[in-house]
Amino acid sequence: MTDAVLLVGTRKGLFIGRRRGEAPWEFDGPHFNAQAVYAVAVDRRGPVPRLLVGGDSAHWGPSVFSSDDLGATWREPAAPAVKFPKDTGASLERVWQLQPAGPEAPDVVYAGTEPAALFRSTDRGDSFELVRPLWEHPSRGKWVPGGGGEGLHTVITDPRDPDAVTVAVSTAGVFRTTDGGASWNPSNQGVSAVFLPDPNPEFGQCVHKIAQGAGDTDRLYLQNHWGVYRSDDAGGRWTDIGGGLPSDFGFAVAAHPHRPDTAYVFPLNADSDRVPAEHRCRVFRTRDAGATWEPLARGLPAGDHYGTVLRDALCTDDADPAGIYFGNRNGEVYASHDDGESWQLLAEHLPDVLCVRAATFGQ
Repeated sequence: MTDAVLLVGTRKGLFIGRRRGEAPWEFDGPHFNAQAVYAVAVDRRGPVPRLLVGGDSAHWGPSVFSSDDLGATWREPAAPAVKFPKDTGASLERVWQLQPAGPEAPDVVYAGTEPAALFRSTDRGDSFELVRPLWEHPSRGKWVPGGGGEGLHTVITDPRDPDAVTVAVSTAGVFRTTDGGASWNPSNQGVSAVFLPDPNPEFGQCVHKIAQGAGDTDRLYLQNHWGVYRSDDAGGRWTDIGGGLPSDFGFAVAAHPHRPDTAYVFPLNADSDRVPAEHRCRVFRTRDAGATWEPLARGLPAGDHYGTVLRDALCTDDADPAGIYFGNRNGEVYASHDDGESWQLLAEHLPDVLCVRAATFGQ
């Protein structure tokens, strides 16, 4: 029997879905009532799974919480887990991303923040330290905040090499280190910035999300502010694969947990019309690394639909067939347990969904 957990971060708290075997999903919450939850993670590397949550209280400010009993109880460090050093002159607006590293670095967790910075923890998320070489990158003075702020929203680690990390910043683009964060290089070749005078700059792209292909850590999928791309060399160069979609604008992209040629996106009409493409609730899947795309809508609303899916609100679990999950700004959460072939509504009337993460546990 396989159990599953689904973390749903919303504008007003965290909701947790649990499923035992084939039983129906059961949700509880909100945890962190009235806090905006932009980042959630499930870390299964320790003796017990750890849940990590980036909460953002309008009164108390941002914080990072953890649970070692699947959300029954929560712990907040006595001192702020993520804090800019005084000499930077910066203060934390929010945590956009919490990403456990791979088995090669068993206690390492990364946090991406606004203002755009990368923090590294070596105690599974209890405390974090600023990665200064990225904060002090020579290009930083030319980074421009995106519509949602200047956030480092994606962190991808390489299970083959603990010193290789890829990040994405809105709107600075993709940066990569291969020396443990001592130096960082832009990795945006081939990604367009249609809103700039030079549409092909070294940096300055408005990358919305990146997902890593399964079993091939050099395979990356990227959803840009206009454009869907694939890289086969860990971000060294990007190829446009958005031609078969009704729109190549969107925020979210997710990769299949077992098949590197399979990925999922949720297209939106346009940057000036951020609703589902053609007003239809559809996830699009490629099974040939972006050569073709197919709409997946069985079980999803058939009429006009306006639920926008944000950058971290589409994810997969590690089951096979894979579970695919997404939440939208209508407060709806949908799931597929057959690689996206069919869908069911798990929750509705929630606050608008900001992020989702799922994991399975074998029994």
